[in-house]
Amino acid sequence: MTGKPYNVLFLCTGNSARSILAEALLNRLGEGRFVAYSAGSFPKGAVHPGALALLDALDFPTDGLRSKSWDEFAGPDAPTMDFVVTVCDQAAGEVCPIWPGHPVTAHWGLPDPAAVEGAEIERSRAFKTAFHALKHRIAAFVSLPVDRLDREALAGLLKLLGEARHDDLSASLRR
Repeated sequence: MTGKPYNVLFLCTGNSARSILAEALLNRLGEGRFVAYSAGSFPKGAVHPGALALLDALDFPTDGLRSKSWDEFAGPDAPTMDFVVTVCDQAAGEVCPIWPGHPVTAHWGLPDPAAVEGAEIERSRAFKTAFHALKHRIAAFVSLPVDRLDREALAGLLKLLGEARHDDLSASLRR
């Protein structure tokens, strides 16, 4: 490793739930090897209360988490990203800015827990499901020898992580 942490940007349309969960997860699971950020193409302007409640319940720091535009990361003063991961299908289909440094990109589409309606238990379950799917993908990601893989190999592995079901990832992490 070069000594500097790898910067990872998680993108979603609203930047209120999935990308926020991914940011919090990678900042913890990355243990300083990775610095995670999140943004949206059309940010909601606030983090979804369900995301904050889940993170609080799991003792994740939530200070500094905010819904923001991906434009913050496309300018010359922004941190250079090593990886950009979309976590919603809509953001994956949008024309993204040109990211300085030409990061490795991947798509890890997940259903939007913020869109779930119904009883509180159903909404809470949706956030937990998204959280656990992201946790398994991110745990697999941080276990990769990033510093020893070329760009093409990393892109392929990140694509596979996005396609894997989290129960498949759980089994592979136990090996």
